[in-house]
Amino acid sequence: QVQLVESGGGLVQAGGSLRLSCAASGRIFSINAMGWYRQVPGKQRELVAQINSASRGGSTDYADSAKGRFTISRDNAKNAVYLQMDSLKPEDTAIYYCNAHILSIATTQYDYWGQGIQVTVSS
Repeated sequence: QVQLVESGGGLVQAGGSLRLSCAASGRIFSINAMGWYRQVPGKQRELVAQINSASRGGSTDYADSAKGRFTISRDNAKNAVYLQMDSLKPEDTAIYYCNAHILSIATTQYDYWGQGIQVTVSS
């Protein structure tokens, strides 16, 4: 069994900052890409940021809306990924989901999601 657990969401005023954390646990062999998505009611889930494994260069990719304000990072020793969100705007309000591509020794499942965490930015 593999689980992703998110933390760090909450309510913040516009212009403020939040740091989201996500830790993977379970019977993990290796983790490839890790990322953050977000979703608002009535809209499709969208990619916010993604970071590849070190073996794939550790490259990052950001949605245009996140560039210059958000920073994704990972700690491979902790099987964790983080999203530092600065200069937050009300339009960043959404449920944020952690995603990871994990090779497990216990299952053929590869794509994992966290339970989601609410981020609310007040104007």
